[in-house]
Amino acid sequence: MGGTAECDVVMAATEPELLEDEDAKREAESFKEQGNAYYAKKDYNEAYNYYTKAIDMCPNNASYYGNRAATLMMLGRFREALGDAQQSVRLDDSFVRGHLREGKCHLSLGNAMAACRSFQRALELDHKNAQAQQEFKNANAVMEYEKIAEVDFEKRDFRKVVFCMDRALEFAPACHRFKILKAECLAMLGRYPEAQFVASDILRMDSTNADALYVRGLCLYYEDCIEKAVQFFVQALRMAPDHEKACVACRNAKALKAKKEDGNKAFKEGNYKLAYELYTEALGIDPNNIKTNAKLYCNRGTVNSKLRQLEDAIEDCTNAVKLDDTYIKAYLRRAQCYMDTEQFEEAVRDYEKVYQTEKTKEHKQLLKNAQLELKKSKRKDYYKILGVDKNASEDEIKKAYRKRALMHHPDRHSGASAEVQKEEEKKFKEVGEAFTILSDPKKKTRYDSGQDLDEEGMNMGDFDANNIFKAFFGGPGGFSFEASGPGNFYFQFG
Repeated sequence: MGGTAECDVVMAATEPELLEDEDAKREAESFKEQGNAYYAKKDYNEAYNYYTKAIDMCPNNASYYGNRAATLMMLGRFREALGDAQQSVRLDDSFVRGHLREGKCHLSLGNAMAACRSFQRALELDHKNAQAQQEFKNANAVMEYEKIAEVDFEKRDFRKVVFCMDRALEFAPACHRFKILKAECLAMLGRYPEAQFVASDILRMDSTNADALYVRGLCLYYEDCIEKAVQFFVQALRMAPDHEKACVACRNAKALKAKKEDGNKAFKEGNYKLAYELYTEALGIDPNNIKTNAKLYCNRGTVNSKLRQLEDAIEDCTNAVKLDDTYIKAYLRRAQCYMDTEQFEEAVRDYEKVYQTEKTKEHKQLLKNAQLELKKSKRKDYYKILGVDKNASEDEIKKAYRKRALMHHPDRHSGASAEVQKEEEKKFKEVGEAFTILSDPKKKTRYDSGQDLDEEGMNMGDFDANNIFKAFFGGPGGFSFEASGPGNFYFQFG
């Protein structure tokens, strides 16, 4: 209505006013030509200034708005450009370029449906227009990417959503909605720096964007910076009190922080059972928070190790490294549990992983210790063969040898099957071998430290178990086995 009234005033103008209008038009055309020159030089800021002057002189010229819209598009100011393009087609509905620019602005801002309407109008005016045909296809492609992304987000196929948004953003580079969806999915995939970059880029242009504030908080939340995350969630809710995702994330973050802190407090106080329960409850709050949950699993693994539930501790640490394969503390905790359960190969593997990541003296020593225990575990366990503790005294070792040597002596099993005789002879030899090592302080020290016993003439393949037995029991003829009934024997000294 306002435009009609303005036109009425112009039509009723006096002759001097008409002359002034002609002067204004000429001056406006001059500004437009200067704007065109700067546009051709890609000096879009100056072009914008001259197109604005032309519009000020002649505000009812559709082409001036169209030119300024094109300049604003080149400056990436699509929302302002959209306003100019819409004004250009309001002034002249047959302005094909105006409709094209309006559609391009809609598409760049992510409104593919509105873009389709603009391109359809351009095709109604010029059905052979190749640009309108191509842009119409592009707008339909964006709508299809949106539909696919919506379905895949519900399926939690976040990689597919990122792919669809990347394709859509090729045609809609100024669409905050697409960028936010992509950033949220990047956060869910653990690609936090990329997600933060996208969200921060939007916040530089619009510091009150609640979605971008939510994504920034989400990244911090998933990186276990929970206090800072809550600040962003609260800020997002100030901008948009009904922001459901920010509300849920804020609630989860506060609950997770409280449970974790309560668990830590219980652990420090030595209340391991309560700490276990609190860490378990915390793990149930948000399965998507990978880093925090990795720490919670490791913490619960530490509690289990304190409770001597070592297999459960190993399982918790394994869950921690599944969530975060760079989590050194979890590898160290699991390796120690492997050592405590004598699973030395697994301990060596974990310590190797740790040392490759952090080459410290401490980690190197832990690896060497595990490798030594692994080496020791692969040789005969002389303490086990004699049935004594590793801290057994000399007298206890002698008593153990006496008992085991008599138990497995070949003469005692002379009436047994060939298979049994062979097995008992083997055990008799191992008992003698064990006694030879553990009764000699020098050999025992070398054995306990994991050194090779074949060095310095300690070749265990050269000794005779019978000679050791005879020496122990007083020399040749010092004893004999006598039958005292079927399957029963006793020995007597000569």
